[in-house]
Amino acid sequence: METNNKRKALGRGLEQLFSNEVINFEQFENDVVSNATSSDIKEINLSDIRSNPYQPRKTFNEESLNELAESLKEHGLLQPIIVKKSIKGYELIAGERRSKAAKIAGFKTIPAIIKDFDDTQMMELALVENIQREDLNPIDEAMAYDNIIKLSKMTQDEFAKKFGKSRSHVTNMLGLLKLPERTKKYVENGKISMGHARCLSKLSDVDKIYDLTDKIINDNISVRELENIINSTDISKINKINRKTESGSPYKMFESIMREKIGTKVKIGSKKIEIPFDSEKDLERILEILNIEIEGE
Repeated sequence: METNNKRKALGRGLEQLFSNEVINFEQFENDVVSNATSSDIKEINLSDIRSNPYQPRKTFNEESLNELAESLKEHGLLQPIIVKKSIKGYELIAGERRSKAAKIAGFKTIPAIIKDFDDTQMMELALVENIQREDLNPIDEAMAYDNIIKLSKMTQDEFAKKFGKSRSHVTNMLGLLKLPERTKKYVENGKISMGHARCLSKLSDVDKIYDLTDKIINDNISVRELENIINSTDISKINKINRKTESGSPYKMFESIMREKIGTKVKIGSKKIEIPFDSEKDLERILEILNIEIEGE
């Protein structure tokens, strides 16, 4: 009973870390900041901070960091970062872009809230921050999925529910890790789309995967063309690629296709399409995937 009361006292965002509910990173961060007292916020040396060891994002946009650095010079840091005490210094939980920009701006110290989380929670927070705030490349995202599932011993179903993804999306993402290294590099740098990569991940013949990888790059074939090549030839497959409609609803096939593309559950029925999102950044991510541009004033 005492543990349950303690968790509820942490706030909604923090409570989600101890449950199987979908984590909302903005809610988590707001809870930590709003529940912190002035004595909880410490000035720590930027040189003592290192990245979350489970951070799936390997690169950060330099132009964006420089713009943030200029803003910090002019307005200062409006919200403290969140860190965990480690053997040497601190590990970042939230605010890596702010800490990097602060270094660029010439800051020596930064205000921080110090919290204690275990390895699984650190990994989950790093992944959900990147999913909800920035687009990870598919390979980094797949590796993060795999690490969390192995460390936490979650099933794929449990993982899908906790992170608000469809089961098929999680399976398809994990399948990318079976691709040979050269093909994975093309997926990482965006030369091969997630749709192409999903098709290639169903194949077991590495030489054939490389042949088709070159065909995608050199001949610019579409995903549908790739599917037709794979299904019309005698290629050894891990799973047969098909788009047959599932029983029960005439829209199941289209729901599945959209879920794979968008990375979140989609419902189609009654002449409408429902696409849920959990934050403004997540909405922007979905709009970008759908090639919808919103013009500012």
